[in-house]
Amino acid sequence: MSAHPYDHGHTVAGWTGFGIAGAGTAVVGFGVCTVSWPLLAVGASVALAGLVVTWVLHLAGWGKPPGPRPREQWGWRVRDVSARQGHAGCLGCRLAGRGRPAATGSCSARTSPTSRTVPSQ
Repeated sequence: MSAHPYDHGHTVAGWTGFGIAGAGTAVVGFGVCTVSWPLLAVGASVALAGLVVTWVLHLAGWGKPPGPRPREQWGWRVRDVSARQGHAGCLGCRLAGRGRPAATGSCSARTSPTSRTVPSQ
């Protein structure tokens, strides 16, 4: 049983990206040990492919936003139903043209210079 009230985002996107990036960094490490520039390039390309695959899977709904979620969405094989609209404050969603900016405060508390009224004399 878990001692915390939320999951840590263990998702298909996260585990797949970790596996691909782990394999890429292993190839990079082997390339460093053997002083092989082609292995370094291949390993770096595989690690970069892991990043892209993670991003695509996140956008397809196999990743989850940070923060608390209902317990029925804690499983790592559960698709995220809010992925189509984008996640608030998610850089990956914003790069894809989705999502909402993170809430930073009330917009009504700020006044723009053009909305000020000039008192009449």
